[in-house]
Amino acid sequence: MIIGLNDLTLIYSEHLCLDISNQEQETAWQETMQESYSNTAARWNAYLNHLSLNVFLNWLQEDPDLQVMPRLCFKKAELPSIWEFVNGSVLTLGETRLALIPSDKSSFAEFRIPQEWIDIPSWSAHYYLAVQLNLEEGWLRISGYTNYQQIREQAIYDPTDRTYCLDVEYLIADLNVMWVAQELCPPKIPEIKSLATLSKAQAEQLLEQLNKWTFSSPRLNVPFDLWGAFLAVDEFRQYLYQRRVEKQKNNQVEASYSVDSNLSLWFQNIFSVGWQNLDTLLSPQQKTLAVQFRSDFELNEGYVKRAKLIDLGMELGGSAVVLLIGLKTEVDGKIGLRVQLHPANGEPYLIPNLRLILLSQTGTILQEVISRSHDHYIQLKKFKSFPGIRFSIQVAQDNVSIKEDFLLEALDD
Repeated sequence: MIIGLNDLTLIYSEHLCLDISNQEQETAWQETMQESYSNTAARWNAYLNHLSLNVFLNWLQEDPDLQVMPRLCFKKAELPSIWEFVNGSVLTLGETRLALIPSDKSSFAEFRIPQEWIDIPSWSAHYYLAVQLNLEEGWLRISGYTNYQQIREQAIYDPTDRTYCLDVEYLIADLNVMWVAQELCPPKIPEIKSLATLSKAQAEQLLEQLNKWTFSSPRLNVPFDLWGAFLAVDEFRQYLYQRRVEKQKNNQVEASYSVDSNLSLWFQNIFSVGWQNLDTLLSPQQKTLAVQFRSDFELNEGYVKRAKLIDLGMELGGSAVVLLIGLKTEVDGKIGLRVQLHPANGEPYLIPNLRLILLSQTGTILQEVISRSHDHYIQLKKFKSFPGIRFSIQVAQDNVSIKEDFLLEALDD
């Protein structure tokens, strides 16, 4: 369904709805392209943040009643080192700090705020604004706002991507309420538990661990107490950011997703890192989908099933999905395989135009299926392969793709 700005204003009369001109989109893209990022997901995240900041700041500055000039909380030169890892930005109006968290998802059922903007004391804000962008129709909508205290009391923490999630029904739609509230009773941020202070030796050791290349942000690779303490120090964050960019430029990286996973070892209950039981990654609401998956394999002896979270830039405003694979030994000696893709984070549907692809060892597309609106999951047709064969499964969303390489190795008796 196509919704223009005029219709949007009528439907959401209490929300702030702003036009995004072609010039504003072009300006934001030029700003993004002048910066360096290690992957397309981070670059797209930076673009959405540039665009939302520019449009919102222009609107603020046109307000004749504005008494203080809005300012960025971080220096402009520091923003790429933030957007490489985390979605969002903070600006100040006098003593008040506003966090803008943009998203270009068409479905906006919950407000997801990265943990960094809540639990790093120097990053936290008084108010958090949910920004929805529709680039095709050219509009921006502030779906509402919440404050720090409400997030602490009502938001649900999701450890899968380290976000605080708040249903949109709890957001206050009218920004005028926020302006009045801050004048009558200036907000305060409750005292936040301080993060550990890292020594230089600790920081260097953590840097080596974080610097192991992954396509997505390394923010989920270490406990948050260490990650938050590391990220909060400008020097440490900048150095990690520069190392990632240099690796990408020098083509010295090997994505962790490209390592062969020997599926034949699954029959011995030996699994590569990241492959888990189905119930571990599926939410309670998705257990019926797991049952559907099991029915495809009939749960007879010899069937093996595992699931893996595939990150398509979820911490940067993108999405995450769960890749399910099941295999069994057929009577003809071949290995039968079934591959499915499910939504993650409790989402009921996959996003449209998500591609699930089976590739041969030489990169030839053997099968491909594309998600539609309201698909609970998609799957490849069941296929068979002899031991000794390599193949790949690719998951692609827009200009972001992740490829998992697999080997079916003949095992000794």
